[in-house]
Amino acid sequence: MIVWAEGTVTEVGERWPGAAEVIVETDDGRSFRSLAYLDLVPEPDRGDRALINIAAVERRLGTGGYALVIAVLDQDGRLTGQPEPPHGHLVKARYTPTQAMIRGVDEQGTEFHDQLAGADDLDGLPVITADLHSALPAIIAGIRAETADHDQLPKIAYLMTDDAALPLAFSKTVAQLRQAGWLDVTITSGQAYGGELEAVNVHTGLLAAKIAADADLVIVTQGPGNLGTGTRWGFSGTSVGEVINAASVLGGRPIGALRISTADPRPRHRSISHHSLTAYGRVALRPADLAVPDLSDVSALSGIRDLYVLPRFAPRVDEAVEPLGELHRLHRIELDGLDRALLDCPVRLSSMGRNLDADPAYFLANAAAGRLAARLSELSVAGVGIAKPATDKSATGRLG
Repeated sequence: MIVWAEGTVTEVGERWPGAAEVIVETDDGRSFRSLAYLDLVPEPDRGDRALINIAAVERRLGTGGYALVIAVLDQDGRLTGQPEPPHGHLVKARYTPTQAMIRGVDEQGTEFHDQLAGADDLDGLPVITADLHSALPAIIAGIRAETADHDQLPKIAYLMTDDAALPLAFSKTVAQLRQAGWLDVTITSGQAYGGELEAVNVHTGLLAAKIAADADLVIVTQGPGNLGTGTRWGFSGTSVGEVINAASVLGGRPIGALRISTADPRPRHRSISHHSLTAYGRVALRPADLAVPDLSDVSALSGIRDLYVLPRFAPRVDEAVEPLGELHRLHRIELDGLDRALLDCPVRLSSMGRNLDADPAYFLANAAAGRLAARLSELSVAGVGIAKPATDKSATGRLG
């Protein structure tokens, strides 16, 4: 299950909140680009000894090409120091050697415990969910495109589930979005850790976004590292449907982004991915608002290479999404202006190795969900709120 290696830190590379890249030269002469999580180990320095997990790298799987630093020692094999001491009493990544002790947003003795103790209502808070972590910047781009002319941009919270990467620090995307001011607060739920707010599960994470973070919108995805086996049910994105259920049960406004691709070589992911069809069609038990990008007309878009293929896929997308209208409200979203919003994104857009030029449908579909969320929230019409959506099956929708 684990392949260990040990060696010497020969180079210290890029650093971002919670993580540092290093090069570790092993005793048998191999070199590994490695990642140290600074909540778990002291920051490595050149000349330190490091114990690393190289299993996924050797199998050419996951972890972004990184070996993972487990321990940092001096040349005599002694600890070089300690990370920051724990501030709370909740444990995540439980019963693993690197279990992390954190302060939960609602644990006893904390600022928000009393407010969250009996909390049970999101009061219509828009909750946008998507299959992949790479959807996050595109969704925010759509929100900003729709609210750019407002005096104040919405406060956006990001809730990362524990269905993929557990440390939030693995995501350079989140670090860069925070630095650019595109993201206001981070929350990690379940076994995931490293958010500014730590939650026990998605339900308490959503309530924390409302009560502790005072967010206007919440985006929920798994972290980097989607897991899939090529089977109907074997993928970590089934959690999208569970987020819909949680948001609805708590009186939020669940909004779904469709995973759409015109470039994925795998038939199960071309047009609307089977991940979206399964999560929204089988896992979700409550109605949501689904953003269906209007791929039929891209005449107003520019600056993106492969736009010309989108109109050919539009009928396939409409046909695939139609059955989801038996439960969900389908909204056709025009794409005008979303091209510029995506091009202005402060982070590199990439999903499954494809950038905006190579797979514009994917990023435009997620930006469309952001646009829909902004329209459905009271942010789009100053002073005019939205009614809580119906929670029975009569709340259905058809594409016009």
